[in-house]
Amino acid sequence: MVTKLTRKPARASLDTIWFTRCPVPTATGLAFKLGWLETALAEHGVKVATLQESGRDELRRHHYDHDLPSLIREGGNMLALGARAQGAPTRLVGLTWIDERQSILVRPDSGVRTAADLKGRRLAVPTYADHPIPEHLRGSSIARGMSLHGYKGALASAGLTFDDVELVEVASRRRDPDDRRTGWALQELADGEVDAVYVKGAAAVDAARRHGVVVGVDLDKLPEKRFRVNNGTPRPITVHQSLIDDHFDLLVTFLVETLRAAEWAKTNLDGVRQVLGAETRGSAAAVADAYRDGFHLSLHPDLSDERLALFAEQKKFLWLHGFTDRDFALDEWIDRRPLEAAYRRLNIQQAA
Repeated sequence: MVTKLTRKPARASLDTIWFTRCPVPTATGLAFKLGWLETALAEHGVKVATLQESGRDELRRHHYDHDLPSLIREGGNMLALGARAQGAPTRLVGLTWIDERQSILVRPDSGVRTAADLKGRRLAVPTYADHPIPEHLRGSSIARGMSLHGYKGALASAGLTFDDVELVEVASRRRDPDDRRTGWALQELADGEVDAVYVKGAAAVDAARRHGVVVGVDLDKLPEKRFRVNNGTPRPITVHQSLIDDHFDLLVTFLVETLRAAEWAKTNLDGVRQVLGAETRGSAAAVADAYRDGFHLSLHPDLSDERLALFAEQKKFLWLHGFTDRDFALDEWIDRRPLEAAYRRLNIQQAA
């Protein structure tokens, strides 16, 4: 009897690993800015580049749909969850949690000092964003999704619900050109059209100062993490299934440099803040205000039970409020192997 050998399909060639990120603190962003990703991948004959800096619209669209086999995505979870809900063949390989100045802003004379004071107030909710890819309209309406979940967390911390406030829809396009970077309705707040606006990040700190508005509720100070689950908390690292299947070692190399950068950050706060100034487009003062309380000590990704439970809350919220097309099983999306392999390799390197 003649045994017929089955030839395995050849692996797709790879000359560039692309990654995409949002203007927020990540160990991946640090590893890129420090030049570590470029150096490590060059040893394998592979380049590393970001979609945002490619200058090519046909590539930048993959920030939304993840339809690029060599893409590693670390950014807001609304787009990552939206892409998966639309059937993108991605896998979740890590989660980070970094509190980044989520707050609800009010006018100084509003009398709002706690979440309970929001009862009966008018809360701004941005409209759905215009988007050139119609099927990505809902998942790309970041300011709307973040505002709704930010309010939900604040209200829940005081035993309130949306029934206890008035939600006022405001235009996504800002009237003040300086606010277009943030997406928040601060001019409407200053003009008295609404009583409260959800914001997050360093750029929002600068914008609040320009408009003379103040923090009414600091979500980062709420007692439980579940009250500040949102687009960036937790923040997922997702990859295309083919990157795991065909280039597992390259993916592990990428993640090792991310973990090394997270270790570097622990003892280099000033260096981290310098990178964040460019990443977040915020002033030095705003960066220091937005990222605090030892955030640089915990940039490491993991897939802990706690982070996965919080991530499941965000997935449920987006589905219930119409920001994703359909629900899906979170457990089936997770692949623990790349990050586990990266931690093992880093431990071996450190021991040597």
